Amino acid sequence: MLRKLSEKNRWRIAFLLIFFSALACCCTPLFAQDDFAKRDVWQRPAEVMDALGAKPGSVVADVGAGGGYFTLRLAARVGPQGKVYAEDILKDRIENIRSRAAKENLAQIETILGTPNDPQLPAGALDAVIVVNAYHEFREYDAMLQAIFRGLKPGGIFAVIDSPAKPGDSRESYYPSHHIPKDMVTGDVTRNGFHFLRELPGFTDPDGGRSYFFLLFEKPKTP
Repeated sequence: MLRKLSEKNRWRIAFLLIFFSALACCCTPLFAQDDFAKRDVWQRPAEVMDALGAKPGSVVADVGAGGGYFTLRLAARVGPQGKVYAEDILKDRIENIRSRAAKENLAQIETILGTPNDPQLPAGALDAVIVVNAYHEFREYDAMLQAIFRGLKPGGIFAVIDSPAKPGDSRESYYPSHHIPKDMVTGDVTRNGFHFLRELPGFTDPDGGRSYFFLLFEKPKTP
């Protein structure tokens, strides 16, 4: 068919193919950014980071970082003088965060490939740790909480954001629905040495209708 086209038309078609291929490539990260922008509206990350006490120079960790939403928001908040440890047990998620951090020159982000019972956080180094929509996945929750406790400085803040479930059932029964009772979370966390500070206003994703509670804890300032 191309043989029947004029030289001029062949060049036009070639140009259009190259143009749309380039457009498709450059749009991929924009869609991801747009998803993050939508989440900003209902997740209110500035309020979350204020509750963590995150500020320029802070050292924080995003445990179960997933797609890196809070990792990137925290990196902007703590700045080049701070540090954000992005931890996940899935290698592809860690590689994606590492790649994006490199592209955006965010040297303050350090990725960690953790294990189901240890997020591999540096001992006594963290001002705050956050776990968003991942606590319900913890199977070895006591070991994870003990590791988070060790990683925090005295007075450090620990935040859990997750989807609520009706209490009264076994822990195993909540795994398939990816929800967990907030009283179960509070019991786990305080049993492992943290003080419960308060519950803050939660969140609702308008697209999926999924709601989230927001619990705040503190590692005691003195043993």
